[in-house]
Amino acid sequence: MTRKFFSATVAISMLVLATTWFQPASAIKFELAGQEASIATPQCISHYVDDETQVVIKTKVGSGPHQKVSVEVTDDSEHMNQLWKKDNLAEDMQRGAFETKRAGDVIACFTNALADGYKPDPRYVRVVDIDFEIGSETFDYAKIAEAEKLKPLEVELRKLEDMVKDILEDMEHLQQREERMRNTNESTNARVQWFSTLTMFVLVALGLWQIFYLKRFFRKKRLID
Repeated sequence: MTRKFFSATVAISMLVLATTWFQPASAIKFELAGQEASIATPQCISHYVDDETQVVIKTKVGSGPHQKVSVEVTDDSEHMNQLWKKDNLAEDMQRGAFETKRAGDVIACFTNALADGYKPDPRYVRVVDIDFEIGSETFDYAKIAEAEKLKPLEVELRKLEDMVKDILEDMEHLQQREERMRNTNESTNARVQWFSTLTMFVLVALGLWQIFYLKRFFRKKRLID
C-alpha cells in the first residue's frame, strides 16, 4: 500500500512539473505614472484568449496620494467591446470575471489620473499588479472539494486533469492554426506556380511574335531573302 501511494505521489509530482512548463506567466507588475485627468494616456496590457473561455483578472495597486487608478478591459474587435471596468482601484485585490465571446486579445488598459490642482511629478507613481487567470485557473477548488467531498489527493488530481484539458485545447488550437497557415501557403504556392507558367507562356509567345514580325519587316525592306 505504501509503495503504491509513493508511486502515485511521484507520478503526480512529475505530472505537475511537466504541466507547469506549459503554463504561461500571466502575472505582471509595473509602475504607472500619474497624469492630468484630462490628458491621461492609458497603459495597456493584452493577453490572447480563446473563445468561450472563462477569464478572471485580478488587479492590485500600491499606495499613492492624490492619484486615482482605473482599469478598463475590452476585446480586440472593431467595436472594442467592454468586458470589465473598475474606477478608483483600491490597494486590496480587485477581481473581474467574464467569459469571452470570440478568440483574440483581451486588453486591460490602466490610467492614473491626478487630483485637481496636481501636476505630473516623479513622486506620483503607483505600482500595479495584474494577473490573468484563464480556463481552469479560474476554478475555486476549495468550493469544488467541499461540494463533492473530495480528498486532498483527489483535488490535486482534479487540478491536473483540468490543466491537461487546457493544454490539449491549446494544442488543438495551435494545430488548427497550423493547418490554416499550411492551406494558405499551399494555395499561395499554387497561384504563384500558375502565374509563373502564364508569365513564361506570354514571354515565349511575345518572343516568337517579335521574331516573325522582324523577319517579315526585313523581307519587305529587302534586307534579307
